Amino acid sequence: QNDKNLTIIDDLVADDFVGHTAEVKGPEQLMKVVGYNLDAFPDLKVTIEDQIPERDMVVTRYTAKGMQHGMYRGVLPTGEPVSYTLISIQRVVDGKIVEGWRVVDLLEIVHQIGAIF
Repeated sequence: QNDKNLTIIDDLVADDFVGHTAEVKGPEQLMKVVGYNLDAFPDLKVTIEDQIPERDMVVTRYTAKGMQHGMYRGVLPTGEPVSYTLISIQRVVDGKIVEGWRVVDLLEIVHQIGAIF
């Protein structure tokens, strides 16, 4: 959903969650990472393009679109639009996400907001 309700993370993510890509541990740290991105791109809309469940793993390809209205990775707000793809893999145990990996082209994002040419 795109209603920016971060408290849903508590319902979906296990207390011992490990996010390997960003070295996130637990739902509270994950909420901070997601919140940081929403502060930078408050109108961010994420669309699930594909989702493939296999055993205890779920692979998802997302498209994200929004405008940079907050600080992002040291770059002041530019008002520039971004559009990028993310791919994530999550391991689920007893209905909760216990591990996650994410691939996103950060270079593409900082290029779109004008931080690099």
